Amino acid sequence: MVTCWIRKPREQVSWYQAQCSIGVVPVLLAKPQTYMNFSGESVGAVAAYYQVHLRHILLIYDEMSLPNGVLRLQAKGGHGYHNGMKSVMDHLDNSCEFPRLSVGIGNPPGTMDMKAYLLQKFSAKEREQINAALWQGVEAVRTLVLEGFDDNVNRFNLRQKYKYHQV
Repeated sequence: MVTCWIRKPREQVSWYQAQCSIGVVPVLLAKPQTYMNFSGESVGAVAAYYQVHLRHILLIYDEMSLPNGVLRLQAKGGHGYHNGMKSVMDHLDNSCEFPRLSVGIGNPPGTMDMKAYLLQKFSAKEREQINAALWQGVEAVRTLVLEGFDDNVNRFNLRQKYKYHQV
């Protein structure tokens, strides 16, 4: 069970937050109020304000290198040319040692401009895939918080990788 209360802690901060618990584990959810490419400003400020160790941060973000609706859970990694992730790493003392959950949004079709692709709305089918992925992400986060990174994460990622493949 997840219970939350939401508030903006102070007017001068750049994030909204919700304090929750997953089982008996307390969780702080923070939503940056900056542009994606500057989200590290908020993440770094939250980590500093609450003195959160890097391994207790779980960054959730969109990822064009994954097909739409496919999730990937990693214990650490690089920025992969994602400007928001690069900003986060810059504001966490250039560290990549924090867990992340990527939500695949696919690549722009043909020669479509990347910015236009990122700002457009999902089609009905894409929205359905994203909604399903978000529920799967909730379960992945719950498992991660309660059990940590283990073989379940590898199985989760393998199921995600092939979930839209036709045999």
